[in-house]
Amino acid sequence: MRRFTDLFTRLDRSTATSDKRAALVDYFRDAPPEDVAWALWLLAGEKIGGAKARIAGSAELRAWVAEESGTPAWLVDESYDAVGDLAETLALLLDDPLETADDAPLHAWIEQRIAPVANADPSIRRAMVVDAWRTLPFAQRFVFNKLLTGALRIGVSRGLVQQAIAEASGVDIALIAQRMLGAWSPTPDFLQRLTSREAQPGDAASPYPFFLASPLEAGAASLGAIEDWLLEWKWDGIRLQLIRRSGDIALWSRGEERLDGRFPEIEAALATLPRHSVIDGELLAWRDGDQPMPFTALQTRIQRRKPGAKTLADTPVRVLAYDLLELDGEDLRARPLSERRALLEELLATHGDPRIVISPRIEAASWDEAAALREGSRARGVEGLMLKRLAAPYQHGRKRGDWWKWKIDPLTIDAVLIYAQAGHGRRSTLYTDYTFAVWDGEALVPVAKAYSGLDDKEILKLDTWIRGHTTERFGPVRAVTPQHVFELGFEAVNRSSRHKSGIAVRFPRILRWRHDKPMQEADRLETLQALAR
Repeated sequence: MRRFTDLFTRLDRSTATSDKRAALVDYFRDAPPEDVAWALWLLAGEKIGGAKARIAGSAELRAWVAEESGTPAWLVDESYDAVGDLAETLALLLDDPLETADDAPLHAWIEQRIAPVANADPSIRRAMVVDAWRTLPFAQRFVFNKLLTGALRIGVSRGLVQQAIAEASGVDIALIAQRMLGAWSPTPDFLQRLTSREAQPGDAASPYPFFLASPLEAGAASLGAIEDWLLEWKWDGIRLQLIRRSGDIALWSRGEERLDGRFPEIEAALATLPRHSVIDGELLAWRDGDQPMPFTALQTRIQRRKPGAKTLADTPVRVLAYDLLELDGEDLRARPLSERRALLEELLATHGDPRIVISPRIEAASWDEAAALREGSRARGVEGLMLKRLAAPYQHGRKRGDWWKWKIDPLTIDAVLIYAQAGHGRRSTLYTDYTFAVWDGEALVPVAKAYSGLDDKEILKLDTWIRGHTTERFGPVRAVTPQHVFELGFEAVNRSSRHKSGIAVRFPRILRWRHDKPMQEADRLETLQALAR
């Protein structure tokens, strides 16, 4: 545990990406494979035992530390509120032991102590936790608590972890990223396969890491001649890869989830492709006409692992394909987009199944003409334009320069802050997650949650105000006095039966704090309802 604690401390104290990467490389090179496998698992955001394993809930931990430290329950809650991080609060409320435990490695702590008590009787789980508290010094006790709560949050991205393991092992990062997609287990066997320079059996069934576009912030004219670019609509669906390799048929989401069974019509269409291939595209709900159904329609399909006949009939789907990553076993990613696109068009032209079709190319003679087409995006049910350099290879991750998303300006409303919750990571001690409402008659009804858009000074000022104007508490959430108005930006409004307001906004974020506007002048629900599809 000491070695992993040292890594955690280095990562938590560093703000430089290069320093974090160096700390990870040192750990991956020096730690035993059993520990490295678990470190990868935890740093990737996974929990011990998975989502269904109950080791210790927040309420249980607060009760146990109150008993163990002799601290009144109300003071534990107040301490948690002041510190903002439960793991740190628990560690601070306990004294360091006179004698520390043997320095068992990370994997031993997890596999021999923590994991075996998952979902056990509370008395068994409490005994394990309290025994650890009594024998671990502060720093290790803090990390142990992090393992219990499943929230390391130390500013380390999955991409940075992959860079570090690639550097430590000498394996190309693209292959590391590919092998870490989908389901895997924190075992030495997986680590060996991950860092092997030889081809592995699992490689054939895995998707490629997705190439991600960056927001276009400068004018499109700064990109040079429009003839060097492929223009497509920016679809609002589910990004996925369609894989047909030998007898394997698979649908992989960008979120690294296999969607097999949820969209059987797409699997059926994929099985009839004339050649083995890996296609990158967008899954959309699409009934008739020349534009997709709202994203909320697609959400009804996502939640059903085995959709019935009615669901299939009510919400048909199709894939708009925009890239070909592999054909007949050949990796095409290093080829220019112009070649990959031509091969994709040829492949789908011979296929002829309307459930998998090419994403249409947008023809524009100039950037001004492209901008005019972009202005009509919302009426088409799209978010703007995608700009892809025709000479570019298919990369992985967010690499600036070759793929840009040129989105339309957001829709805006003025809404009132009504709830606040503490953030994550370095903002776990501040209230940075907000819920906003608009007027419905004489009542405020919540319509959006947002946590980005304010600068550090505004966050600190608002955090102080929230603490002084809390009216109720619901677990980690504070209700606050309705007063402050914020301008919110969002991409679209859809009707939704799952929300109290009857609508759902897409990708809300804070644009500015409206100090100039009293809450009585905030927008009304009917304004949003009029925009809903």
